[in-house]
Amino acid sequence: MQTISVCSFKGGTAKTSISLNIGAALARFHQKRVLMIDFDAQANLTAGLGLDPDNHDSLAAVLQDNKTLQEVIVHTDHPQVDLIPADTWLERVEVTGVLSSDRYSHEKLKKVLAPLKYDIAIIDTPPSLCWLTESALIACNYALVCATPEFYSIKGLQRLSYFMHYISERHPFELLGVALSFWNARGRNNEEFLDVVNDTFPEKVLSTKIRRDIAVSEASIHGKPVFETRPKSRAAEDYLALTDELLKHMESQCLSLTPS
Repeated sequence: MQTISVCSFKGGTAKTSISLNIGAALARFHQKRVLMIDFDAQANLTAGLGLDPDNHDSLAAVLQDNKTLQEVIVHTDHPQVDLIPADTWLERVEVTGVLSSDRYSHEKLKKVLAPLKYDIAIIDTPPSLCWLTESALIACNYALVCATPEFYSIKGLQRLSYFMHYISERHPFELLGVALSFWNARGRNNEEFLDVVNDTFPEKVLSTKIRRDIAVSEASIHGKPVFETRPKSRAAEDYLALTDELLKHMESQCLSLTPS
């Protein structure tokens, strides 16, 4: 199983929408068996797939040894897409129960996910440099950074870069690239923004840019990927192109996408 952690340093970068729609595209157009993992206490990915976070257990219960992994995996209405939901317990899970006394607690997620037989798992992380994000990066084969062309998103990239580099030195993973959302091809500061991203993550800006599209918000309201609600929208076009680009990067690194 190949695992992708989707990361950002701040909210509002379309991180969850990218996670959801990449997962849906992998299943729908590339016949991959996909596990979506909501590892953010806000539970937006869970809601975005049409589930109520209050009605399901999260990985917190598994990491605390109160549930098995199979007990928290939910089969969604979307073919070949399963979900591990999130809940508010995730927010401080590392300082409670068995994890609070485990000095290697940040490595537990990797061990928990290891036996799974999906083609690809996608972990939607919190928009911060916290224990949850560290655990997700340790557990992954690949990371995907999400950003937007605005000041605060740029400002956090360098700190995220340092954080990821520190973790990858001990637990290697490949950075697939930086995905840019809310893109306006006519934006006045595009060149300056791209220069900053390239300085921080050299040659990692992905060719596909996700353009602003109300279709994404509409899909979220319905708890579905954009391919189901507005399949001919520019958002659907962009997410499919981004998925294709990511797969090419993964294949170029000679790592199999079949279950391990």
